[in-house]
Amino acid sequence: MTAKMKRREFITLLGGAAAAWPIAGYAQRPDQMRRIGVLLPYAADDREGQARLAAFQQALAELGWSDGGNVRIETRWGAGDPDRYRQYAAELVALAPDVVVAVSTAVAAALQRETRSVPIVFAQAADPVGAGVVASLARPGGNTTGFTTFEYGISPKWLALLKEIAPRVTRAAVIRDSTAAAEHGLLGGIQSVASSLRVELNLIDARDIGQMERAVAAFAREPNGGQIVFASPLASLHRDLIISLAARHRLPTVFTDRAFVTAGGLASYGPNRIEQYRPVAGYVDRILKGEKPADLPVQAPTKYELVINLKTAKTLGLEVPPTLIARADEVIE
Repeated sequence: MTAKMKRREFITLLGGAAAAWPIAGYAQRPDQMRRIGVLLPYAADDREGQARLAAFQQALAELGWSDGGNVRIETRWGAGDPDRYRQYAAELVALAPDVVVAVSTAVAAALQRETRSVPIVFAQAADPVGAGVVASLARPGGNTTGFTTFEYGISPKWLALLKEIAPRVTRAAVIRDSTAAAEHGLLGGIQSVASSLRVELNLIDARDIGQMERAVAAFAREPNGGQIVFASPLASLHRDLIISLAARHRLPTVFTDRAFVTAGGLASYGPNRIEQYRPVAGYVDRILKGEKPADLPVQAPTKYELVINLKTAKTLGLEVPPTLIARADEVIE
């Protein structure tokens, strides 16, 4: 072999090796994986919170993003505590993620206080425009977009459902988080139809659990009472207690989240919360591939589900109208 040929082969080998170096280096460096932050308002052991996170991860995997493979998912659990939202928002932003998923309006706001550059996708946020999280639904602007929980027009249907399933109800307690600005709009919808349905409303704040228990007990001392429970991180945190209070005081209760009904509540009408995490994964995928949150419109649920627990109805001495059962998306026997 001539010196010239040896030199040519050496250069060829050197060029091939050099071309391979960045690829090998990338594969061996886990810090080069894409990074997704997830901040949830639930407790870490909350079964519904875990189910929603799992649905998000599964949808991501179907789009080609594998946790521990080509993406690393950093998860924090806020347990309904605003102080934790702030702490974990700062922690996640400090990790320099490619995108952060925020569950609820309050969590999205906490993340925005930490960054105006890291993309944020919120799931199940109530009134993000009113809360100042986005400029508008069609053109969110900034670094944030996502999916809303409800449209305000749904809330009168909760009171109508309560009257249909328990016609004797003339008094309804509304259990809600008084600090959640979006719930004022939902409450307004219920108030707009209360007189026509001949129902007197009683507001109960879920912020103080002991006070809430006493308020429910006092409300139940008078006859013909029922309840509506707004979905919120606080309500989810105390799901079992709220359900047991309704059973103990024999109060027909309509929920806005099917998780309460599968756990023993009477009825719910609202979007499937677990399924809502699939389009969230779709937005995260699009952002990881280069799209900007400002160009992705905020989307509202397109389907609402009616779920009825006939076992709970029987315990309360209620006979659910056959027409209502026929309309239900799911009936729990």
